[in-house]
Formats: sequence, C-alpha cells, structure tokens
Amino acid sequence: MGFSWLQAQERIPQVEELLGKMTLEEKIGQLNLLTPGGGVATGSVVSEDVEAKIRAGNVGGIFGVSSPEKVRQAQELAVKNSRLGIPLLIGSDVIHGYKTTFPIPLGLSSSWDMDLIEETAKVAAREATADGINWNFSPMVDISRDPRWGRVAEGAGEDAYLGSQVARAMVRGYQQDDLTRPETMIATVKHLALYGASEGGRDYNRVDMSRTKMFNEYLPPYKAAIDEGAASVMTSFNDIDGVPASGNKWLLTDLLRERWGFEGFVVSDYTSVNEMIAHGMGDLQDVSALAIKAGLDMDMVGEGFLTTLQKSVEEGRVSEEEITIAARRILEAKHKLGLLDDPYKYSDESRPERDILTDEHRKTARKAAASSFVLLKKHNNTLPLSKNAKIALVGPLANDKNNMLGTWAPTGDPSLSIPILEGFRNVAPNATVTYAKGANISDDPEYAKKVNVFGPRIEISEESPEELLKEAMDVVENADVVVAVVGEATEMSGEAASRTEISIPESQKKLIRELSQSGKPVVLVLMSGRPLTIPEEMQLPVSILQVWHPGVEAGNAIADVVFGDINPSGKLTATWPHNVGQIPIYYGMRTTGRPAASEEFEKFKSNYLDSPIAPLLPFGYGLSYTNFEYSDVKVSDNTLNSNGEIIVSATVANTGEYDGEEVVQLYIHDKVRSITPPMKELKGFQKINLKAGESQTVEFNISVEDLKFYNGNLEYVFEPGEFEFFVAGSSDGEFQGTFNLEE
Repeated sequence: MGFSWLQAQERIPQVEELLGKMTLEEKIGQLNLLTPGGGVATGSVVSEDVEAKIRAGNVGGIFGVSSPEKVRQAQELAVKNSRLGIPLLIGSDVIHGYKTTFPIPLGLSSSWDMDLIEETAKVAAREATADGINWNFSPMVDISRDPRWGRVAEGAGEDAYLGSQVARAMVRGYQQDDLTRPETMIATVKHLALYGASEGGRDYNRVDMSRTKMFNEYLPPYKAAIDEGAASVMTSFNDIDGVPASGNKWLLTDLLRERWGFEGFVVSDYTSVNEMIAHGMGDLQDVSALAIKAGLDMDMVGEGFLTTLQKSVEEGRVSEEEITIAARRILEAKHKLGLLDDPYKYSDESRPERDILTDEHRKTARKAAASSFVLLKKHNNTLPLSKNAKIALVGPLANDKNNMLGTWAPTGDPSLSIPILEGFRNVAPNATVTYAKGANISDDPEYAKKVNVFGPRIEISEESPEELLKEAMDVVENADVVVAVVGEATEMSGEAASRTEISIPESQKKLIRELSQSGKPVVLVLMSGRPLTIPEEMQLPVSILQVWHPGVEAGNAIADVVFGDINPSGKLTATWPHNVGQIPIYYGMRTTGRPAASEEFEKFKSNYLDSPIAPLLPFGYGLSYTNFEYSDVKVSDNTLNSNGEIIVSATVANTGEYDGEEVVQLYIHDKVRSITPPMKELKGFQKINLKAGESQTVEFNISVEDLKFYNGNLEYVFEPGEFEFFVAGSSDGEFQGTFNLEE
C-alpha cells in the first residue's frame, strides 16, 4: 500500500491559517492552472499576462516551464510579489521518462515487469524534479480495446488486472511513499474516466457503457492508483452517462470521493471545462459552475473559474464554501510537497548535471526497451543474428533519430536517441552493416503534413519510391541477411492520431514484399504505437520483432536483442486483430448465447462471413529464442472456502538452447454467476528466468478476493460455484482444471 493521503478531518494548521487570510478572489486564483507558452522577449520565465496574474495571486500552478533557474523565477514571482506569497505547483507531462526517454507505456507494459516499470517512473521523477517539476500528469491508466485510438500508446492495454498492477507501480515510482523528498513528485491518475472507450476509436469522442462494464472492466486501474496513494486525478474529455467528466458529480464526488475515499485534488484536462460548452452544457459561466459543484478543483488553461466563479457566488449559483474546499485541496498538495515551507526546494541548480541523462539512467532505458520487445514470429531460426554477418539494414526507420522516442515525449530530445544503424555498429562491430532507406514511411505529402506537427517524423525523399527500392535491393544482393525496420512514425499514434486503417503503410509494404522474395533471410523490426493489422506480413517467410517506440536507447536495445545478447521476453498487452472489422476485439469478452464452436463457418452462430473471429495475435502472446513447456498444472485443493486460500501451480521448463524469461499467466473462468462472466480473466502472472534445460514450479495463491466482481447492483461480491483455470504463456489456452468456491 502507498502512503495514506490526508483525511478530510485532519485539518492542517498552516493551510487553515492561509485560507483564513484569503479573499474569495485569491481562493479562486489557486484553482487556476496556466501555461506561459513561448515566453517574452525579455527572457522572462512567463509571458506578461501570466506574470500579472501570478502577482495578483490568481494562479495556483503553471506547466510548460522547466529548469531550476526558471522555476525559481516563477516561484519568486508568486512568493515575493503576491499578497500572501503562496508558491506554485509546477506541472509537466512526463509520460515515459523525462530526458531519459523510456519505451512508450504500451511497450513498457509488454515487459510485464512491475519492478522495472516502477524503476522507470522513479528515474523519471528524479530527472523531472531536478529540472524543477513537482507535479506529473501521469500515469495514464485508461483501458482501451480499440487500437484505432491513437492514445492506446500511452496506456497498459486492454486488461483491468494488468492495468491495475502497472498503475500501482507507476504511482510508487513517482511518489515513493514520501512527497517531501525533493526527488519525488505528485502523480496524476488520468483520464477519469473511460477515455479509452471512445466510439469509433476517434479521440475526444463520446463514450457510452453500462455501469457493470465500467466497474468490472474499466474503472479498476484508476481505483488501484488511488489506493496506492496517487495525490491527483485528471478528468477526461469524454462524457459519461451524457455528462462530460469535468462536470460529472456522480464521477467526481459520488464515485471518486465518497465511494473510493479520494482526498487529493482533481484537475481538468486541457480546456476541458470550456469544451463542455460544445458538449451542449451551457455558456462558460454555466459550465464553470457545473464543474466546481461536481467536484473539480483546478481548471487547466481555460480560465473559466478565474473569470466567472466570483460572479456565480454573487448570484448564489456557487457557494464560497465550495470554492474554499477546492482551494484547501490545492494548498494541502503544496503542503504535502513541502512547498509552503520551502518554495525553492525544486530549484537546486546542481541537480540537472548530477541527475539527468546519467549513464545509469541510460542503462535502465536500454534494459527497459529490450524487455518490452515482443517476438511475434520466428522463421527458420534466423534470429538471433551472428555478430560477424553481412547485414543489409534497410527501411525508413533504420537510421532515424526523430522516431525513436515515441509519442508524448515532449521533454525528450530526439537528437540524443540512438538510431538502429548506430546500435548495430555499437553491439556488433565485426558485422558488415550496409544501410539503405528503401522506402518512405509514407509517400503521401498531405498525410505527412498531419503527422509532422511536432517536427519531421515522415520525411519524403527527393528520390522516387522506385529509386529507393532499387537502392535497397542492391544492398540486399551482397548481404547474408536482411533487417528491415518498418512501421509507424511516432505521431501516427498518440493524441489526436486516430487511424481507421492500422496496417503498415503501402509504401513500406512494397519494400517488405520485395525483400521477402529476395531469397535472403529477412527480419522485420516493427515499430509502432499500437497493435497493427499484419496478416500479410505474418504469412511471409520472415521473422518479426515488435519493438514499439523504444526510447532514447532504441538502437542499442534493438541490437542487444537482434544479436542475442538479450533473449526477447515481452508479451502483448493488447490483442492484435486480423483487420479493423474485428474491432473491438479483446481476450476477456463475454460469451454469447450462440458461440461459434470453431473457426469453421456455421450459420446462426456468432461469426463473420469474411473473417476469422479469433485474433491474429492474442493477449499475452510473445515468443522467445528458446522454447518453454508447461506441465503438471494442478490445484492444491478442489474446494476454496470464503476465508481460505488455494494454490494453483504449474511446472515450466526451458527446453530450448538459450537462457530466457517467460511470463507465466493464470486465467480463470467463473462458470455460473448472476451477470454474464467473461470467457476468461487474467488473475495472476509471474516473470521467471530459466537457463536452458532448467525447470521451475510456479505457484499462484487464490483467495476469495481474487474472485470478486461487481454485480448488477454494483456490490463487490463473490458468488459460490465452480471455476475453471489454466496456466499458460498467453491467453490462448485451454482450461486445465477446476475448483469450487464455497460460502
């Protein structure tokens, strides 16, 4: 468990003394979060209008500012120039590392290594706080079963159980049970709630689902992060039951505070209060009043609170007490950080050189990247490659610094990333590596323009596609083996980057087809921020290694795995469909009354005329250079009492020639219950390391707590009955045993 956040009845004298001195305007000022933008010509940390608001006590926090010097300037504006001298919260989006950029969160989750994920968050906090930041807009814990949604890259995939473990690990890493330490920062759970279920996979779109689906399949990771002690929550852009999250009292008060006991503060997403106008909830005064009364404490950028709440108090639409409660929560967070005693604790100018982008942090990034890679297909034992081979390294992402960090890496520096060509030469200096681009990421300049909003991500060569392809094939002719680095540019996924077609772009498909017909062994290194539809590529005579967007150490980590210094051990945390028509597709679907018995078409069963119903690649899937065999799966007792515990165990053997890691997964199915159960549910996992020829017995303890669910009345209950289980290396397993749960 994380630290216990301040209980409502535990009033802090320092905070109460401040509140007693504050005018209504100053209380409202604490609820205002601004970003200065590009600064001003004088070199000041913030623009003139933001400076004036800080001096007037009308700003509670800012983001988009970093470095000890700039943060000190901002705090001096607040502390020395405003009437009460209340310091600022300094926020930032530190999503997957600060300057040391780690793999995108979907990639990190594919490691299934909670200690490693916690360590990446700890490194991110150490670096960000060294640069003056004390409040992080992370972790994003939204469950998503729709890979068309670009922000699937920022979460932990489709499963509530795994997502909850990742959420807890990240909160622990950022806050470390002690927010008074200068290398820790406030974690913000986002986006409350259901943002990953937007209709059509289109960002910012509507969401509509039943309460039982919410509570059982989407809400658990938010609650897990809050139970772990997360001090802040950010609202989502979407509506819930027709009411936008930033103004939804059921969500922010009834659920978050009264049911879950959250005592931190809630911030809106960027201008989401103002955006309730477009939702049809009224004018700026209407939506601002709706938000504060719903339980929102801080307004990000929109300034609706700042410009309308005083008028709403005068008109009796909002009480001053409601504003006082929100201001108290902001001040309590500042107290918890120690800012009320030392506003400059995050302005140590010696820290950046000591704590940012250190060799040790890069080492962690390299390990995290390699741990996230998923071997999707093995062909003819091409992998791992010999370090003395003649290699044709081709593809638009093979020698590219701009696409290594991944989406939502605003604090990272692409120029510091290691491209794959450099990594190959670092790890295998005796190999002969010859490079050719071979293709553009996309040949469409209009598409490239949309993707390149944050800088060059898709660069279209002056050479024609035919010339690029010929250069690649010339290089291939003299090689022993071909490695093609293909896939998405970083901003082809992420926020406002939804896609209706999630295959590899046609420009690269042409290259892959030609390479597969060259007669040379081919390895596809596939880079993306989401699951892709790759049925064609899976049928080709190629090996496929999925590397996501790996971060600042991309090239070195990919080389570590391709040349066999590290055996890939990642497992998919989101199902990969054959085609977009299968979406949503996820392993934990509820069965229908007419389930298909097999992939053979049968009329009046739940299937498709033109597609399989099974996914291309299931949740939990991932291969290794070695082979793992499971045996002796059993349960310690066929009966589980409501106050007891049983053990499910399995023997896992490494029967191949390489040492390797395996993620051993436990799935359970409740055969009969009061609401339709999922066909299978992940209930445990362990990542184990086995030397070649070694075996190990893996045990999972099961108690009644593991079998509870929210029933039709939203009561968290267990129901006696029979349960099936299996232990395997992916969700695509057959049930191997049963046990009974008794009262």
